[in-house]
Amino acid sequence: MKKTLTAAAAATLLATGAFADDASSIKPIVGTFLGAVLQGDVDTMREVANADYIQHNPFIPTGLEPFIDLLPVLAEAGTTAENIRMFEDGNYVFMHNIWRNAAPFGADEMVSFDIIRVDENGKVAEHWDALQPLVTDTVSGRTQTDGPTEVTDLDETEANKALAVALIEDVLMGKNPAKITEYISAESYAQHNPQIADGLDGIVAAVEALTAQGNMFVYTDIHAVLGEGNFVLTVSEGEWSGQTHAFYDLFRMEDGMIVEHWDVIQPVPTEGLANTNGMFTGFDN
Repeated sequence: MKKTLTAAAAATLLATGAFADDASSIKPIVGTFLGAVLQGDVDTMREVANADYIQHNPFIPTGLEPFIDLLPVLAEAGTTAENIRMFEDGNYVFMHNIWRNAAPFGADEMVSFDIIRVDENGKVAEHWDALQPLVTDTVSGRTQTDGPTEVTDLDETEANKALAVALIEDVLMGKNPAKITEYISAESYAQHNPQIADGLDGIVAAVEALTAQGNMFVYTDIHAVLGEGNFVLTVSEGEWSGQTHAFYDLFRMEDGMIVEHWDVIQPVPTEGLANTNGMFTGFDN
């Protein structure tokens, strides 16, 4: 069973201004839905979300009512959430979150990326996510969620999305690994993966260590590329440790180079599934 948002997060989202004032933004729709979830307000949930709400978390049944049925379990566990970043791209809102008192979901503290699609009628329609235990002792000394949150360079969104795709295709899919210096800044690269040090040297050292262990991960497919200005989230599928994994990578760009990286890596389960939607289907880009 997977987590959901609870009361602490709504106040955090509102306080940090994550819900845009722009009337064309869909962040307020997602904010209303999340706020209702956090407060156990099922009437509002039913008002702003589709009854056939599509769930891609493999451990939650699809549909709105099964999601609502989980709320008492989450309330009993005392699960709380803190939103760190919220962005939007077209009809998608994507978020970087920390979950606490989340032992029923695998660990007491978890970090996740969550994606919500809002349909043409302004209804919350679909949800994807990936999560992993929060690590406090990291190689770089950074946390898995700290760093800048401000969106800038909105006119560079599409170029930055293309940059993220090029990095994954050339470096992580192995088409032309030597081009890594064309994508990642050699001057400043802040790393939030807990097992990798800052800078290009940190990436090289991690690759060498994994290769020596015969356990280097391989990206095979890019399923979604979402961006807002200087931030781009990619959702990829790949193999690691003999198992299929979901790789969620958040990049921050500056002056045409990638200068910062956060990620969540989750094994894709094959047993105990609550729905057959899959973790990667449904994206339209």
